[in-house]
Amino acid sequence: MAEGSEADQDKSMKKLLLIVNCVLLCIGTSGGPLIMRLYFLRGGHRVWLSSFLETAGFPVMLLPLAVSYFRRRRIAAAAGASAKPSLVSMKPPLLLFSAVIGILTGLDDYLYAYGVARLPVSTSALIIASQLAFTALFAFLLVKQKFTAYSVNAVVLLTAGAGVLALHTSGDRPAGESTKDYVMGFLMTVVAAALYGFVLPLVEWVYKKTQQPITYSLVMEIQFVMCFFASLFCFIGMIINKDFKVIPREAMESEHGEANYYIVLVGNAIVWQAFFLGAIGVIFCGSSLLSGILIAVLLPVTEVLAVIFYKEKFQAEKGVSLFLSIWGFVSYFYGDIKHAREMKKKKKSEIETVLPQYS
Repeated sequence: MAEGSEADQDKSMKKLLLIVNCVLLCIGTSGGPLIMRLYFLRGGHRVWLSSFLETAGFPVMLLPLAVSYFRRRRIAAAAGASAKPSLVSMKPPLLLFSAVIGILTGLDDYLYAYGVARLPVSTSALIIASQLAFTALFAFLLVKQKFTAYSVNAVVLLTAGAGVLALHTSGDRPAGESTKDYVMGFLMTVVAAALYGFVLPLVEWVYKKTQQPITYSLVMEIQFVMCFFASLFCFIGMIINKDFKVIPREAMESEHGEANYYIVLVGNAIVWQAFFLGAIGVIFCGSSLLSGILIAVLLPVTEVLAVIFYKEKFQAEKGVSLFLSIWGFVSYFYGDIKHAREMKKKKKSEIETVLPQYS
């Protein structure tokens, strides 16, 4: 009975963590592109700076990591353990994998920031939605992701929603921007979508292959290391591009004031940190495919917010995309709930079959 109670508590805790990380992912996915675009709309021009800010908020992770450490110390002391828990639970192989994924993330940050600098939010969000197809492909190849009719239906509907939006991208080129810059921004964003579609299943693969148990505390450590190396990659880019000399001048010349300029930069770092923690947290509690689906389903939300805040046009195609995305989202979770119920019935049936043998 005690073991069953502990198992139920673990499931409840994991569901709570899933909800929290879904909220973080929603905030980051919807708010990240908007606040990044705001920097460029207000006269900012530094792509390396923007890419750096996507992961530069990682020091905020020190607070929950410290809380987790002292909690582990308290539990160890209550259990009568003589040795204190280590400050860092990550083993060298996992540290190495996290660093490599961090560098890939830094490259992806630059590609994405380059696209956002040259494309409207609605267009860049549309292209990023295509990462779901890449996520599904790499999830199948790396972690042998099993697909049901409902999950396939969700991927098709969400991808179709992005395709419908593609019908009206031709008139989205910002005024005064050359065709070459627009095309380069488009291509960079496509590559960013493909690369992040690879990174999500790669994180799940690392979770499965590591030789130590994955706890949420360890997930936060992985997030910290990934963002550190991603930020380091972009920091080196900023040095080479001489961004540090330009930032004070940009702040002084900002049309909304120097203070607001720095507020936008700080807001960038915080919102994007919510995105990255939410993304790998959802992978921990669910799967890389679920993380990709949540990112894709929030595309129409970003579209609507871009219309509200940046006065971008909301064509009928965006309404159709919203409908298809919601349909795909509901399809995925209906299939997931149905599968869970079927597994529960199967387990109950197996127990009822075994019990008579011991009666």
